[in-house]
Amino acid sequence: MKILVVNAGSSSLKYQLFDMTTHEVIAKGNCDRIGVDGELTHALTGKDKIKKKINMPTHAQAVNVLIDTLTNKEYGCISDMSEISAVGHRIVHGGPWLIDSVLVDDKVLADLEKCLDLAPLHTKPHLLGIKGCINAMPGTPQVLVMDTAFHQTMPPEAYTYPIDYDVAQRHNIRRYGFHGTSHRYVSGKALEYLGNPNAKIVTCHLGNGSSISAVKSGKCMDTSMGFTPLEGVIMGSRCGAIDPAVVPFVMEKENIPVEEMGNWMNKKCGFLGVSGISSDLREIEDAVHAGHERATLAYNILAYQIKKYIGSYTAAMNGLDCIVFTAGIGENNMDIRRMSLENMEYFGIKLDLEKNNVRGPKDTIEISAPDSKVKVLIIPTNEELVIASDTMAIVNKTK
Repeated sequence: MKILVVNAGSSSLKYQLFDMTTHEVIAKGNCDRIGVDGELTHALTGKDKIKKKINMPTHAQAVNVLIDTLTNKEYGCISDMSEISAVGHRIVHGGPWLIDSVLVDDKVLADLEKCLDLAPLHTKPHLLGIKGCINAMPGTPQVLVMDTAFHQTMPPEAYTYPIDYDVAQRHNIRRYGFHGTSHRYVSGKALEYLGNPNAKIVTCHLGNGSSISAVKSGKCMDTSMGFTPLEGVIMGSRCGAIDPAVVPFVMEKENIPVEEMGNWMNKKCGFLGVSGISSDLREIEDAVHAGHERATLAYNILAYQIKKYIGSYTAAMNGLDCIVFTAGIGENNMDIRRMSLENMEYFGIKLDLEKNNVRGPKDTIEISAPDSKVKVLIIPTNEELVIASDTMAIVNKTK
């Protein structure tokens, strides 16, 4: 069975085609700069990428470009789209309506449209991408896989914000959590590695957007992102958790209108705001090694906040068996891993500095010291495989 995984952004349409017999990626690429000047990046596994400018005014046209690319006789990989059994769509926010992976129908699309208020920047392109695929492949099943789904097991005391209860209920305000497919994948791999289905795990998905989750017996107990992906630890250009009173204070002092304040917190804070250099931690890392004071502060804030979440989640779960680092920073930045776990011997956490001296492992590796009571793992994430697997399971169930 071949499954196409699609991730539609505001001006992009990323895709991966999986052979689910082997879980291998056959091809992947990105229709980028949709509505601007259009650029296609495409590659078959083991072969060089191709890049070309193609006019893609809308997501519907981007889907047509995707189809033409996959079926191209020169650099494609299938004879026609009938070889694709289903399409799995990554959905950032399912709200309270879409709480698990689901086959697309009219009701599901209507429920997704309700999420426009909760995540307008993500939901609108999701809808465009889904409708583009339905129009281009009318007989092919479409499945939605929600980033928020894995966090549905949080208890009320973890997901409820202490604001006016009626207001919260009326507007569906609660902690939803994000990066769920990643936390689900790496925590599952950790359970397999540990051989303990009841293990207590803290999963650290660290990238340009970062979130940390407490996972007990394979179920999410708490997570750092909240009503939106803005809450939690410092990120590339997102502020993370701050005193809510800072928001109206800054709006007044800097004369920032309501419609621009969200953009300020999402695009002008985080690593970029603190360092004044970049939102990319790789550039921050270079500046740290060059002795840049504000870059060092941004670096230290991230490591300190990761440490705090690990400590608080250890308390919440009444113990800790394993810490997992994943995603771009988690898999590649040895300094952040080391700094996050320094001086945590009280919790039974000890890092092997030599084993930690690694970037981008291809599979699960253990970097904790032999006498560490808590295992520390680096596990490369694979959110697309989770989406493909869920899609295949749902399609097989409906046959």
